[in-house]
Amino acid sequence: MPSRIVESRDSPEREEEEEEFEIEDLPENGSSMGSRFALLGRQLRMRTASRDRLVNGFKGCFGRFIITPDNRFYRLWTHLILLWAVYSSFFTPLEFGFFRGLPQKLLLLDIAGQFAFFVDIFIHFFLAFRDAQTYRMVYSPRRIALRYLKSGFLMDLLACLPWDIIYKASGRKEEVRYFLWIRLCRVRKITKFLQTLEKDIRVNYLFTRIIKLIAVELYCTHTAACIFYYLATTLPSSMEGYTWIGSLQLGENSYKNFREIDLLKRYLTSLYFAIITMATVGYGDIHAVNIREMVFVMIFVSFDMILGAYLIGNMTALIVKGSNTERYRDKMTELIKYMNRNKLVKDIRNQIKGHVRLQYDISYTDTNVLQDMPISIRAKVSQSLYRPYIEKVPLFKGCSSEFINQIVVRLQEEFFLPGEIIMEQGNAVDQLYFVSHGVLDGVAIAEDGSEETILQLEADCSFGEIAVLCNIPQPYTVRVSELSRLLRLDKQSFTNIMQIYFFDGRAVFKNLLEGNESTLQIKQLESDVSFHIGKQEAELALKVNNAAFHGDLHHLKGLIRAGADPNKSDYDGRSPLHHAASKGYEDVCQFLIQEGAEIDRRDKFGNTPMLEAIRNGHDRVAALMVKNGASLSLENAGSHLCQAVANGDVDFLKRVLSNGVDPNSRDYDHRTPLHLAAAEGLHVIARILLESGASVFTEDRWGNTPLDEARKCGSKVMIKLLDDAKFSELTEFPERLKEIHKTHPVRCTVFPFHPWGPREGRREGIVMWVPRSIEELVKAAQEKLGCSGWRILSEDGGRIPDVEMISDGQKLYLPAATSSDGHP
Repeated sequence: MPSRIVESRDSPEREEEEEEFEIEDLPENGSSMGSRFALLGRQLRMRTASRDRLVNGFKGCFGRFIITPDNRFYRLWTHLILLWAVYSSFFTPLEFGFFRGLPQKLLLLDIAGQFAFFVDIFIHFFLAFRDAQTYRMVYSPRRIALRYLKSGFLMDLLACLPWDIIYKASGRKEEVRYFLWIRLCRVRKITKFLQTLEKDIRVNYLFTRIIKLIAVELYCTHTAACIFYYLATTLPSSMEGYTWIGSLQLGENSYKNFREIDLLKRYLTSLYFAIITMATVGYGDIHAVNIREMVFVMIFVSFDMILGAYLIGNMTALIVKGSNTERYRDKMTELIKYMNRNKLVKDIRNQIKGHVRLQYDISYTDTNVLQDMPISIRAKVSQSLYRPYIEKVPLFKGCSSEFINQIVVRLQEEFFLPGEIIMEQGNAVDQLYFVSHGVLDGVAIAEDGSEETILQLEADCSFGEIAVLCNIPQPYTVRVSELSRLLRLDKQSFTNIMQIYFFDGRAVFKNLLEGNESTLQIKQLESDVSFHIGKQEAELALKVNNAAFHGDLHHLKGLIRAGADPNKSDYDGRSPLHHAASKGYEDVCQFLIQEGAEIDRRDKFGNTPMLEAIRNGHDRVAALMVKNGASLSLENAGSHLCQAVANGDVDFLKRVLSNGVDPNSRDYDHRTPLHLAAAEGLHVIARILLESGASVFTEDRWGNTPLDEARKCGSKVMIKLLDDAKFSELTEFPERLKEIHKTHPVRCTVFPFHPWGPREGRREGIVMWVPRSIEELVKAAQEKLGCSGWRILSEDGGRIPDVEMISDGQKLYLPAATSSDGHP
């Protein structure tokens, strides 16, 4: 039935109103195509705010105590309440006919059952349901309650009342007992269960239907038996002989005082009467005696005729199924009505009739039975049926097995009669066909309308590939010559597969050109094919680098195994290994190395994957690179190190130095990292550089050493650190001092007192160039200072015997000679 969506507001338990969408039925005759489009437009014009309020309302309702139908505990409860429904449905007629007030044990059982049904009523107020028209789950407590109140709440509530107790409390009024029949509404629970069971594929459908029909027949006869007995009990005791059971005489057994007979015997006798009456065999041993019984028998027999027709019809439908001929006649009748209403021309009518006839003559629709099967099963069936044909198609020569499988599982089978045109010249084509059986002609139509057969398509041929792959109109018309079985593949699916399996896509383009070398038009399209290949290569490189950047190993494996180059770089020259290393994806790096990725490849900025890993602090990835033979050879290593010092990146500096980079590497001004650290007073970084072998004697473009930079900076800690390093370096490498003396003159400052002497005896010193011998230095100092000393001391009071031990800018001391010195 057509329906339209209207907006309504309700606020069950909220201060803020929330908007819901309800379904309002429209009359069948009042609908039209225009109204349907108007309804669709109204749906599309719903405001975003309304949708937001609807979502918020849904979340609020879902947060309350709502039970979903697929809840495990609720399903267990439905099975329990089903047993009570079976008991109640069969016991209610028995209680009405055979009991005038239940015994104590049965009364307790009845109370327990009614309590269970009362709990079920309570549960239904919190049970979510699926809207029959929108097919959406409804979680709103207000809508759930309204739906239940409008449907079965009243009957369920009345059925739960203790009618036996009410009957006894009312003075055993017979009219009260008629309310027991309300409990038969619980039969719908049994019916619902059987309907669900019919849809369960684990249970045989024929068995389920037979059980259902038997249950219907037994329930009807059971109910009739209870009513038959009830009619006999409504007469006074003095008139029991005028009832069907009171007048019954079976052999030597008399039912004159039937109330005193065993309950089971009375029930079986009543059931026997009901069954033979329903079967209308009427043996005559049991029959109606009074008018009331006759009226009921007539009504019962009339009902039995309908029931019998229902049972026989259902049994027949289970055994006899509709034939192909009947389905063909029905479909053809509908098609004729359609063609007459739309006034189709004769040629189209004949083609439609022939195609429908073909469907049923060769069982064309047999494959449709698999449409409801899982995709995995249908894929296996398609591979079994179609793979042998597709493997022989020249278009797919040299393609991988995975590519062929993806093609096969998406094929659709079609049959065509002779004379049918599959494709017309000049039309846009979105389907690719493969010939399984039959013969087709490729016809070229000239401007004057003349036709020329340019090729013949037989088994293992394909057509439509030129128009599909090159995005051009179909170059020729394809007409069926003999009854043909074709396998069809849509353009979108084929394009998607080629984008994933790029290596096979290149093979397809190559086969397309090789298979049509003699066609001038195809040779002219060679540039278009090359353009498509280049475009796909660029897209594939982007996909590979994107997968590596995001660590999507599964997608990356699929791309690489489909033929993607693991060394394909982006616009910055960065390969997938660069991206994976910079992000620290160890598993992705391992896979790329295994697939042959260049481990020392440089991008446009001279960075290698190992440098990216070190720069971003991914030690495990860097170790993996070293394990696989990577080396950290930096271009402009001095610039990298100086930049790290300027940024204070201690971690990067440590990692680079630990991987063998020379700490004395220079930048464009010949400055080392130690120059920069000394100039900025970064004594922690300077200590790291010195421990890694940085030299304090290295000069920049202007001849300044790191110690000179430290003195300009004025950091006493840095000066002390570099002075200590200088002496240590000279002690470890004395040849460096000789080199310094040979290339550059060394200055020193000489003071005329002992470094340990009292402060009041100190005088100013003099700056001197260090001569070639210590004797010359002593003599020059004596002359300029007017001092009689004969030995040169360091700041620590140590005697310096050779000028090669004097470093540039060092403080020296020439104390005056005394008698204790042993010299004049």
